Amino acid sequence: MKSNKIKRVLVVAAHPDDEILGCGGTVARLVKEGCHVCTLILGEGVTSRDAKRDRAKRGKEIETLKKQAREANKRLGVRNVVLGDLPDNRFDTVPMLDIIKTVEGVKKEFRPDVVYTHFWGDLNIDHRITYNAVLTACRPVKGETVKEIYSFEAPSSTEWNHPDEFQPDTFVDITGTLDVKIKALKCYGTELRDFPHPRSEEALRSAAKKRGSSAGITSAEAFKAVRVVR
Repeated sequence: MKSNKIKRVLVVAAHPDDEILGCGGTVARLVKEGCHVCTLILGEGVTSRDAKRDRAKRGKEIETLKKQAREANKRLGVRNVVLGDLPDNRFDTVPMLDIIKTVEGVKKEFRPDVVYTHFWGDLNIDHRITYNAVLTACRPVKGETVKEIYSFEAPSSTEWNHPDEFQPDTFVDITGTLDVKIKALKCYGTELRDFPHPRSEEALRSAAKKRGSSAGITSAEAFKAVRVVR
């Protein structure tokens, strides 16, 4: 029996642009289909460029990146964006409980049915910590609203680890929203790279075609189901 309930979808990303790279096409499609989507970005995404974190030094860049994050998500149709301030590529210096509490706070307020987040085997340590925080925050206890959790792949992190253990089992057709994803990513002025970098437009389009061909469709984003309760 098909449910008429409007799904509430939470995307939890470590850094600004991860949410677009990992599931931007899917999110744009979900919004078109009437789903309510909230994006939580945990980290500020800038200060790892320095030997030591100096937030004051990078303050203007951080504010610019936050503005770009809001605009990028707006391109997808997402207006509910929560921006955290965890130290870029230094999540391991923050008590895990603090990160979990951040996810729990947004989850408690938004009450999502579905969560998309990073893959446990990514090269980037912030991605791995985000995954663990999400799983802890979404423990399958009585009253938990989250019924589906999916991991997305992040170009230049998932496939750069060895061994690459990302084995997707869920494919979303983004043929109609791939262009929206690319346009959203372009809101982040410094994140798109030149080909053959995995975060180049050409590589992203090729990756979408590759994932699509695995499922018999033109373009797709691929996910690993973590927990699905039906």
